Amino acid sequence: MDINLKVKKNLQIRAFYLFFIIASIQLGVGIIGAPKLIYLESLQDSWISILIAFIYIVAVVITMFFILNQYENADIYGIQVDIFGKWIGKFLGTIYIVHFGIALLSVLITYIEVIRVYIFPMMSNFVMGFLLLCLVVYGVLGGLRVIVGVCTVFFLLSHWIVFLLIQPSTRMDITHLQPMFVSPISDLLSGAHISAYTFMGFEILFLVYPFIQNKKKAKLPALLATGWTTLFLLLITIITIGYFSYQQIERREWVLLSLIKVQNFTFVERFDYIVVAEWMMIIVPNMLLLMWGITYGMKRLYKVPQKVTLYSVAVIMSFACIYFDEHYRIQSTIDASANYGFWLVYVYPFLLLPIVLIKKKWIKKKEEKSNAK
Repeated sequence: MDINLKVKKNLQIRAFYLFFIIASIQLGVGIIGAPKLIYLESLQDSWISILIAFIYIVAVVITMFFILNQYENADIYGIQVDIFGKWIGKFLGTIYIVHFGIALLSVLITYIEVIRVYIFPMMSNFVMGFLLLCLVVYGVLGGLRVIVGVCTVFFLLSHWIVFLLIQPSTRMDITHLQPMFVSPISDLLSGAHISAYTFMGFEILFLVYPFIQNKKKAKLPALLATGWTTLFLLLITIITIGYFSYQQIERREWVLLSLIKVQNFTFVERFDYIVVAEWMMIIVPNMLLLMWGITYGMKRLYKVPQKVTLYSVAVIMSFACIYFDEHYRIQSTIDASANYGFWLVYVYPFLLLPIVLIKKKWIKKKEEKSNAK
C-alpha cells in the first residue's frame, strides 16, 4: 500500500471546491432538529454553545491540515499505515469506513422518516431507500469530480430555503433570548457536544486532500465552509428560540420544518411539502460523499474494486431500511453515529498529531545519523 498517492491530473480538483464539499456534507438531516436539542441543554444561551462548537471545530480542522502537511500527498488511510504499521493501520482505517457507513445509514433513514411523516405516510421504507440509493450509485459511478460538481450545483440551488426564514424572523419575541449569559458552563458545553452530529462530516478532508491541486490554498475554503454551516445553524437556532416558546420547542421533533410551515402563500397551502422534497438536494450530496468515502476506503485498504463495494453497500442499505421503521430505532442509530463519530472526528486528530510529529522527528534524526556516517 502506497503511503503517498499519485493522482492523475484529470482526477484532481481545485482547492476552492473544498468549501462546497465540506458545507454539503455538514448540512444534512441533523440541522433540521439540532436547534431543539441544543436549546434543551443551553436554553436561551444556545448561540454560545454553537460558537464554542465552532471554535473547537476550527482547532480540529487546523490540526487535520497540520497532520496532512507532514506528508507529500497522503490520506488518513496511508498515514495510519505509515504510523502504526500494516495491521493496526488497516484496522484504524476500517473504523473510518464503519463510521462513514453508520453516518450514511443515519442520514438515509432519517430523511425517509421525514418524507413518511410529511408527505407519504404509507410509502415503503425499502422503496424510498432504494430510489435514493439509485441516485447515490449513479453519482458515485461518475467519480469524485462528478460528486464535487453535484455538491457545488446543489449547494447553489438549495440555499433559497434561507429566505423562508424571513417571515418567522419578523414575528420573533426578543424576550425569549433574555436574560443572556445565565446558563452554567456545563450546560453550554453539553449544548456544544449535542451539536457534534450536525457539524460532523468535515473529516472527509482526510480523504479528499490528495486530490486537491493547490494545497496551499486549501485551508481557507475548509474554514469558510465550517463558518457557513455555523452561521446557518446559529440563524436557525436564534429564530427558533425567538419564535417558539419552551413548551412549543419541546413538543416539536424538527423545528426547522415547523418554522417553514408557518409560511403563507396564496398559491400553495403546505409549503413544507416543497421544502421536504427540496431537502433531497441537500441530502444527496451528503450521501454521495459518504458512499464515496466507503468505496474509496475499501479500495485503498483491501484492494476491493469501488464498484463491488458500491453495489454491495447499496443493496445492504436498501434492505436495512426495512428494519428502521420505528422512530426509536432511527434515533438509536443517530445516537450511535453521534457518539461513535465524536471520538473519531473531534478527539482522535489531537491524539494522532503528536504521534505523527514524534515519528517524523525520529525519522529525520535517523536520516541525519546515516548521512553523517
